[in-house]
Amino acid sequence: MDMDMPLTRDFKDTIIERAQRDKKFRRGMLTRGIALIVAGNSEDVQTGKAFIRDYINATIGFVTLAKKTSIPKESLMRMLSPSGNPSLNNLNQVTHTLLGHEGLTQPDNLAVSLRD
Repeated sequence: MDMDMPLTRDFKDTIIERAQRDKKFRRGMLTRGIALIVAGNSEDVQTGKAFIRDYINATIGFVTLAKKTSIPKESLMRMLSPSGNPSLNNLNQVTHTLLGHEGLTQPDNLAVSLRD
């Protein structure tokens, strides 16, 4: 087998396409990302922000999210970047908007676990 053979698809593109067609996967990305940011260690927080970035790119997009939250697109992208440190108020606004986008507005719909 030739190990130098390039992948035929970009991993991010594969994730985005699956999120667009698979509601359970998409919701899992979002809720797991939120759980990791809220209750994880510093490494988990980075993973959680990556999940949420991928979720945004696959669904609502940063431009629409900026309009809905009144947070500039550049600020949203920066706060969810690896070096970003979002305020609790901004994080709450973003997660509330994204959960609403998924129709997950009741607390009972948000059961997630940090266990593998």
